[in-house]
Amino acid sequence: MQSSLNFIAYLIYLPIVIILTWYVAHTLFKNSKVFMLDIFHGKTDIATATNKLFETGFYLLNLGFAFWVMEISYAVSNQQSLMEILSAKIGGFCIYLGVMLFFNLYLFFRGRRKAKAKSLLLASVPKIEG
Repeated sequence: MQSSLNFIAYLIYLPIVIILTWYVAHTLFKNSKVFMLDIFHGKTDIATATNKLFETGFYLLNLGFAFWVMEISYAVSNQQSLMEILSAKIGGFCIYLGVMLFFNLYLFFRGRRKAKAKSLLLASVPKIEG
């Protein structure tokens, strides 16, 4: 009976973290296209490619972390323990996912700020006519 509760915990944990990761990635990278277009000055192909690479890295990091912390190192003996373990695992993963979301937003805003600074610098350089 004990090992079956561990297996049930895994069966509950995996779909939840996969769906959470998909939802956050989908929302983040659907909305980050605007930032990428701004960073790359409207160059759609490079903005889309970079956004897709960021999205792939986001999936790899977050799903990799979810699988890495999935292990339950002791036997789950009853339903109360099952709920407590799942709430700690899923809650911890949600916190991690939120941190990763804000880290990506930081990268987008930083890239946007640097692109704007570079544009202002280039605009202020006088053109030499020859």
